[in-house]
Amino acid sequence: MFDPQSVRIDGVYEQRQPGNFMLRIKVPAGIISTEQALRVAEIADRFAGGSVHLTTRGSIELHWLKQENLAEAWRMLASVGLTTRGACGGAVRGVVCAMPGDAGYGAAQLLARRLLAHFTHNPRFEGLPKKFKIGVFTGYGDGRHLIQDLSVILREGADGNSSYDVWIAGGLGREPHASFLLEEGVAGERLIPLAEAIISLYRELTPKGKRLKHLVRERGREEFVKLVRERVAAIPPLSLGAGLATPLTSAPREGAAERLTAGIFAGELGTKRFVDLAEIARQYAGGYMVVTGEQNVLFILDDGALRDDAARALAAAGFGCDSPAERVCFRICPGNHECKMGLSPTRDVARELAGTLGEAGERLSWSICGCPNSCSHPQLADVGIATVKSVKDEQGERHPLFDLYRRYGTDGFGVVVRHGIGIDELLEAVREIG
Repeated sequence: MFDPQSVRIDGVYEQRQPGNFMLRIKVPAGIISTEQALRVAEIADRFAGGSVHLTTRGSIELHWLKQENLAEAWRMLASVGLTTRGACGGAVRGVVCAMPGDAGYGAAQLLARRLLAHFTHNPRFEGLPKKFKIGVFTGYGDGRHLIQDLSVILREGADGNSSYDVWIAGGLGREPHASFLLEEGVAGERLIPLAEAIISLYRELTPKGKRLKHLVRERGREEFVKLVRERVAAIPPLSLGAGLATPLTSAPREGAAERLTAGIFAGELGTKRFVDLAEIARQYAGGYMVVTGEQNVLFILDDGALRDDAARALAAAGFGCDSPAERVCFRICPGNHECKMGLSPTRDVARELAGTLGEAGERLSWSICGCPNSCSHPQLADVGIATVKSVKDEQGERHPLFDLYRRYGTDGFGVVVRHGIGIDELLEAVREIG
């Protein structure tokens, strides 16, 4: 008897439509090669209805797979070095990375790939009480370090050596909890032992179904920090590794012309458009493209002088940012289109919302989440929308209700400014924003 729970560790979730499955692919640091993208498109064409979904953590999801197609999809992914192991279930999930253009991006992507390789397919760090999320960043501006179980912030020393600030126990969901600073200036050789100590304590001390933030709340910060320090003292230092430390992409200067973005509404792409992006990456970006936290695709061009040519190729492929849905920074989860937890049709809501935006609204970042689990991070957008419940009207039809968040500045989470409003009130509130 096939047990869907048993294959979660291999990146599989049941969809809300019986007999259909979602398969999540880990994309190290969000960077995918032309060859890998073409293989993903081939799998999507054969088994997933001809579309791919880009996530807010730089991963790729395929929907509408059948049980009998899962093994072949895994085999095809392995042929180009991709894996789904640990992308769902109680494991160390895909490691998110700093945005291209941030100072230190090259070092951040190397570290993100190193951490992902260390914790993926490692049985010591599977079978966790719930998911464990890691992020590698070069600063604090977008707040993503606040929502990870473990965040590593790169610090470049005056002597050229790197050290790291380590933040832990963040998470959103129904009980948002900002991470806190565990230790500053951690040396590279202590980074993996520190991560191992944290994850092993989480595995041993946390009830099933709970995140690290719950353990810290239960034990208190001081006691948990004490436990971490005792545990890590027994783990020998481990070098981050010597050898050919070459990032997969170049590291463009901040504001430089080498970066070009394809805006993708809700992270939803048909395979033909995905293949077009892969070929543009081959021609103009050294054969790599980056899936960003905004669910877009970013290219780091080989030659900034070819930016106009690359932009024309993107426009010809249908990525001319001609509509607000593509111009505006939206983060959107699948909602009840596919997800069992979804309470609202997020893509439909987003299209309605996009049609109400003025110039002020288009300059803001937006997030729409189909349930209270906050997968699209509404608390980190300028304007966040979380579906909090679904209610029946007098005719027995269900309608979603939303919380509206606003975040000002770069510190902390956004706050709820409207609670439990319907779609008409939501659209009116968006018009007021601009």
